[in-house]
Amino acid sequence: MLTVRRLSQNPLLTPDERVHWQALAAFNGCPVQSGGITHLVFRATASPQVYFTKQMALSQIGHAASRDGLNFKDAHLLITPEYHWEQYGCEDPRITKLGNKFYIFYTALADYPHTANGIKIGVAITKDCRHLLAKHQVTRFNSKAMALFPQKINGRMMALLTVNTDQPPAKIALAAFNKEANIWSENYWRDWLDRLNDHVLPLSRSNQDQVELGAPPIKTAAGWLVIYSYIRNYTTGNPIFGIEAVLLDLDDPSQIIGRTQEPLMVPEQEYELYGRVPNVIFPSGALVVKNKLRIFYGAADTTCCAAEVDLEPLVDLLKYSQLTQISFNQAEKVRLEKYAGNPIIAPDPKHPWENKYTFNPAAIWVDGRVHLLYRAMGDDETSVLGYATSQNGQKIDTRLGKPAYQPRADFEKKAKPGYSGCEDPRLTLLGNQIFMCYTAFDGVNPTRAVLTAIKKTDFLAQKWRWAKPVTISCPKRSDKNACLLPAKIHHHYALFHRIGGCIWIDYVNDLIFTDDDWVGGQMIAWPQPGHWDSEKVGIAAPPLATKDGWLLIYHGLSAQDNRYRLGALLLNREEPDQVIGKLPYPILEPTEKYERQGLRPGTVFACGAVIIKEKLFVYYGAADQYTAVASIALEPLLVALHTHHL
Repeated sequence: MLTVRRLSQNPLLTPDERVHWQALAAFNGCPVQSGGITHLVFRATASPQVYFTKQMALSQIGHAASRDGLNFKDAHLLITPEYHWEQYGCEDPRITKLGNKFYIFYTALADYPHTANGIKIGVAITKDCRHLLAKHQVTRFNSKAMALFPQKINGRMMALLTVNTDQPPAKIALAAFNKEANIWSENYWRDWLDRLNDHVLPLSRSNQDQVELGAPPIKTAAGWLVIYSYIRNYTTGNPIFGIEAVLLDLDDPSQIIGRTQEPLMVPEQEYELYGRVPNVIFPSGALVVKNKLRIFYGAADTTCCAAEVDLEPLVDLLKYSQLTQISFNQAEKVRLEKYAGNPIIAPDPKHPWENKYTFNPAAIWVDGRVHLLYRAMGDDETSVLGYATSQNGQKIDTRLGKPAYQPRADFEKKAKPGYSGCEDPRLTLLGNQIFMCYTAFDGVNPTRAVLTAIKKTDFLAQKWRWAKPVTISCPKRSDKNACLLPAKIHHHYALFHRIGGCIWIDYVNDLIFTDDDWVGGQMIAWPQPGHWDSEKVGIAAPPLATKDGWLLIYHGLSAQDNRYRLGALLLNREEPDQVIGKLPYPILEPTEKYERQGLRPGTVFACGAVIIKEKLFVYYGAADQYTAVASIALEPLLVALHTHHL
């Protein structure tokens, strides 16, 4: 059992009535060590005064130094409001030394009374913790609690920050910068915010709770150790302030190795229970001191305090916690085997339309070959579809130098700079036509499910005479992951799609869709709380006919670690809205480097599968950057699905 001991010297820093700028409070200190000195930056609050016509207690950022890490002296103001975006205060600093510079991120307050829109992040840069080299506004959206990693990762500066702290639920997210100036680049943050969910570390257990970054990451042999604040019942009253920890992968900090399931600390001592804001402990920094982790925190929004815990047992708890590692019974698992030659398709720098990402391939077996249509993106971030073939299901034999499909209709053409186009295709052969469903996105409106078709002869001849694309989903809500079943059911077409993170099926008389005629139907699969597919599920490849029913490979996103995995369902052959078998574990997980490093690390996302000589081949996007393939003998998979018959 872990024991967290508060330092007997607490509080380490207190208000000083003789010093106007810290007369009311001195708290939320963040330390960094350099040249035998422990530098501590902290939030200092002055007595209430009239400031810009407002009666308020102004917060600024002070600095103190110590040779023993406990007794801090020579306190002085370091960061004060100078610009309009920080006019009403500077709060809660986090300091990191990278190279020969100290980067101090802090909460910048632009208005009073404070509003969510006026609470953003600033950064100050110094070489000596006395004179600032520069100050910049970092974010233009509601955010707080940002800290830089103390070294570059894969050649990039990286940081953690907390988004929507004042319009919950808040989210702790990761940001990476190719150069220092990107830290305060408005364009960078606009693009980053557009893909916020791709950057989030899923640490919150409930939307009623609040998470906020505490200390800058600390490097250990097992991973990046991050201390953060977890406040239970934040939005419902009677909040409980706790301090928790998470361990992140050293090379890919978007991947969670493990996390605590209960607080390391809650308010207990008198100096935590009584003060300006009673019953509050808030982590703000950490150091490793003689094999112990020293956690610095603010107590009752009044003083700076610290506590220690043995580092190795804490890291071991995070590494081996069964509650944080999704694990399954190895004896009963059937798994897809990844091709040793993966990835089979990678971005091609010679082709501007596919020089960044080539992923999420559709697959179809026609005339003795696997035909792939893969999603490709270049510098303009428009999704088009490339074409490739394979005779043995693994090695690529043919790959065209031009797209086989690209945006044609207004609903998929770029309406503003950023991501847009034709995404995530799925192919179905019915009669002499090949039907394709895909996701259309114009960069502004909700994603739409779209249907088009081409004659099989034209497809095989690579004559891309596609029918006019038609939207089959409601324009007012996001709908994607659509596909057509490769057989009629009771004289009806069966269409699968995803709404609200669930898999739906709809039966339609024909494939003619009008402006007010959209797919709907009924849910057949949904997220399972506490499991590997707890956040959302969706069709991977169109269902495949087997002797036992329709084999449906699907993707699931975990709310716990934000990773995509693949699972398997078996549907009734005559009534495919009935799930008759489901494996309780994933059959494919992101474990390889090409799956863990890319546009979206920790992702395996399939759009196509074929059966060749009683063997299943699944084609998937790896990290939203590459195309890969994995396979399994069909019979063991069907036997496993029968074992888990519903």
